[in-house]
Amino acid sequence: MTNAKAPAADSVTPLFDRALINALPVEHLFDLSIALELGQVIPTPLGTRLTFVVKGGRFEGPRLRGEMLPGGGDWVSLGADGTSRMDVRATLRTDDGVLIHYESHGILRFPADGRQRLARGERLSFDESYVRPTPRFETSDERYAWLCGIVTVGYGEYGPGRIDHRMFCIL
Repeated sequence: MTNAKAPAADSVTPLFDRALINALPVEHLFDLSIALELGQVIPTPLGTRLTFVVKGGRFEGPRLRGEMLPGGGDWVSLGADGTSRMDVRATLRTDDGVLIHYESHGILRFPADGRQRLARGERLSFDESYVRPTPRFETSDERYAWLCGIVTVGYGEYGPGRIDHRMFCIL
């Protein structure tokens, strides 16, 4: 079977011959605010581990809203280079009762005095930190199954006992 409408091979410009895209097309997915228990700091031979237990949270966006349930966590690995790597696992519950597994990795870099400022109760703004989560979602509910097939990135801010992320779907 042939496709009569297929373009001729020479009429399609190869990707590397096109102009660079300097901004990825994105769509706002939701804003997420997470309340955390005080972190547990664990020095190890491979670096410092920090464990934060989720106390709860809220998310809201154009296509979904709800809460992050208590009991999930963020297992952060702080490298000798000062870069932290996130490993978040939690459960989202939409306002219409659907449970969604939330898993996120990403990178955190704070200013040199950032951890001390957080300990003093200060908030680290988006402008002075590099907080970039890359969440994934799992659910079999047909209303939200589309979440399982998207790439999501975000940016965020940290404050004492709280993380705020703004999440986007890459189109």
